[in-house]
Amino acid sequence: MTDTKPPLHLLIAAPRGFCAGVDRAIRIVELALERWGAPVYVRHEIVHNKFVVDSLKAKGAVFVTELDEVPDDVPVVFSAHGVPKAVPAKAEERGLTYVDATCPLVSKVHRQAERLVEQGKHILFVGHAGHPEVIGSFGQVPQGSMTLIETAADAEAVAPADPERLAFLTQTTLSVDDTAEILGVLKRRFPLIQAPRSEDICYATSNRQAAVKAIAGQCDAVIVIGAGNSSNSLRLVEVAERSGARARLVARAADLDFGWLEGVRTLGLTAGASAPELLVREMVDRLAEHFDVTEEQTEGVTERMVFKLPAGLAA
Repeated sequence: MTDTKPPLHLLIAAPRGFCAGVDRAIRIVELALERWGAPVYVRHEIVHNKFVVDSLKAKGAVFVTELDEVPDDVPVVFSAHGVPKAVPAKAEERGLTYVDATCPLVSKVHRQAERLVEQGKHILFVGHAGHPEVIGSFGQVPQGSMTLIETAADAEAVAPADPERLAFLTQTTLSVDDTAEILGVLKRRFPLIQAPRSEDICYATSNRQAAVKAIAGQCDAVIVIGAGNSSNSLRLVEVAERSGARARLVARAADLDFGWLEGVRTLGLTAGASAPELLVREMVDRLAEHFDVTEEQTEGVTERMVFKLPAGLAA
């Protein structure tokens, strides 16, 4: 008698995976390697995904934590998360060739911060302490120009020197719902607070969270493919849990705990903005080893965003 695999209905969220900023950043490293040859140094992970980083290492990229680790005679790329102004300034001082792969939507936040400080505003910046994007954003303006707000409790407690000269900005990869709650507190407490011209949470973050919300209620569990240091991936896990499904972040198919899937008949699957589609297909193949899988690709927003490459690397 042959064992039959238990059935598993797989709801695959759309959109998922790579966003335009991640695509651009990876392409910048690849083009830098084509132009200058290996090694090309990259300050911090170009995006938060080990598979992507390891793939670029295999092509000749060298990842370092700080600019001091970059030799004088090699090019360096700055990660998609953005860097403080002091980093390119130091690179120029040393005469380094560098390419800035900061996501244009993060750069937009940087420019807004500069303009607001020039207007005499103090910025309440909603984000996660220690995240590279937050560090980079704080590094665009003089020290003391911004205050970090991580939670609604922070928003209730903050006591700015001049409540009538405030503005807010946000990290691009936050929970849409959490951020709305925090901003609701800030707007209630400081009615004159100036909002950005357009929402700072990026289109890809919003779209992926909406896609998870759309499927989570139909799922017993949801797998999010992504790295543990990827903010947008962690937010997808939270969104799924709040929508009633148990959820787990998994980096690669080989890391999947099948015991966790005990009793699951409908499984949601998505990927953070730094995770390539290859890892989604890898996960589907792994699930098919243990289950009789039926796939359903959900309908979602079609993303057509494309960002230009830096002039020096564009074909």
